[in-house]
Amino acid sequence: MTTGIRRHRTFTAFVILAVGCLAVPLVAGAQSTETPRRGGILLAAIGADAPGLDPHQEQTFATLQPVAPLYSTLLQIDPYGYPNVIGDVASEWKISPDGLVYTFKIRPGIRFHDGSPLTSADVRASYDKILFPPEGVRSIRKHHYSAVASVEAPDPSTVLFKLKFPSASLLTNLASPWNVIFPKKYLDKDPNYFKNNVMGSGPFKFKSYTRGSTFEGERNPDYFVKDRPYLNGYKYFISTETSVRAAAVRSGRAYVEFRDLPQAEVDAIKKHLGDKVVVQQTPFVIHFDVAMNNTVKPFTDIRVRKALNLGIDRYTGGRVLYGLTGLRDVGAFTRPNTEWAMAPAELEKYPGFGRDAEKNRAEARRLLAEAGYPNGFKVVLKNRNIKLPYQDWAVYVIQEWRKIGVEAEHRPLETAAWYADGRDQGNFEVMVFPTGHFVDDPDALLAPFITGSSQNWARFSNPGIDDLYARQARTLDPVERRKLVIELQKIVLENAYHIPGLWWSRNVVHWAKMKNWVAPPSHFTNQKLQDVWLSED
Repeated sequence: MTTGIRRHRTFTAFVILAVGCLAVPLVAGAQSTETPRRGGILLAAIGADAPGLDPHQEQTFATLQPVAPLYSTLLQIDPYGYPNVIGDVASEWKISPDGLVYTFKIRPGIRFHDGSPLTSADVRASYDKILFPPEGVRSIRKHHYSAVASVEAPDPSTVLFKLKFPSASLLTNLASPWNVIFPKKYLDKDPNYFKNNVMGSGPFKFKSYTRGSTFEGERNPDYFVKDRPYLNGYKYFISTETSVRAAAVRSGRAYVEFRDLPQAEVDAIKKHLGDKVVVQQTPFVIHFDVAMNNTVKPFTDIRVRKALNLGIDRYTGGRVLYGLTGLRDVGAFTRPNTEWAMAPAELEKYPGFGRDAEKNRAEARRLLAEAGYPNGFKVVLKNRNIKLPYQDWAVYVIQEWRKIGVEAEHRPLETAAWYADGRDQGNFEVMVFPTGHFVDDPDALLAPFITGSSQNWARFSNPGIDDLYARQARTLDPVERRKLVIELQKIVLENAYHIPGLWWSRNVVHWAKMKNWVAPPSHFTNQKLQDVWLSED
């Protein structure tokens, strides 16, 4: 028996030693030693407006943070024990001895906010939409579930995931906060219904949404976790301006900014409010890069792609940008200092990671001349209209490229337009591109590099990468899987398909009266707010 399952290495041991045993994970309980106080509205600031409200079809905090409290998921990451997996609508589960069938029992008595019961049919319909999306429905994360052959609901309280091959990451990926459970009856009528509508079974119910201004939820009195939530509701204030969000926290118009504030703003808030605020600092499972459209010239030429990689001094960038943005750590496509990361000495062999910046720039200029651009060229760098850290990162990149003769025009876009031009249409030359996930998992972090992935904004295709991705996804031996993960990253770096930037770190500053919330290394997890309470209004 166990109350949670560790990722990766521990999961392999679990498959070998405990397959067939029943796991009985419990919903996380409150961790505060104080007696929770009921009531109050949690006020929060958020840095962007949602391009759409369907978490299955979006990949931004601007969607997930406001809507996560309205929904339930099959499993979840333990709010107090990252990256442990615990149940949400699933009360227990077991894995067959061959690792090919996952059986979940659905907690009885769960109701959607319209009063209808949540059953296995709703779970199946929601996952079918993610794994096997109908035409006209976008699925951002279907590649994370390549092992799944089918999802079945043999009775109202049972869900089966049948696999084509064992998967090291499936249990973790089933805990994705993006995989919210929708009522089947709405999906049957219109699988895109939830782009603009909300109907969940979470601790809060939808109250109101004024685009570009506020998003509100109110307490669900029929939530399936007894006595939760503690809050009467929550309200997000939307602003793309970092200074506005920081001022909101400093003045008490907001009690928290869940994503990040730069160190200078955090210090100013702390100086002004003292012990009235708490600062939680964590690493971030997200890095800020630049995607090059590999289908348009001059980025079809590997020499140009290598030159743009060589033109960025990441080591100086980390020192300069950290205090302003939290961008700091140099790495490839898995977070530095994790089990999946490339060793620094190995990384330094690839374009843009050598320590000698002037040598790198000289090689960049040579490659550009060889490619027919002895005087460089002009390019438009599209970006999201959020300062932290999108625009700060872009300004640094533009300054660095100027040193090798590349002149970039910075063109910020509203969030929906940025996604449309980048993800949906490929209407760009180069674009600021963040890659992040809710856990440090290769299935998710490497999905932007496989053919046909909706996360492959650079639009390149390499059969060798696709093969390595498929092999690492089905390899249960963590040593062998690490080798495959590293080899895949090397191919991306060797071909300079993509420009890796810097890994982010996170400052979450909140009023001390906001109790019982722990900042994980992702701004996607622990956003349901069911255990949060306010010691005073």
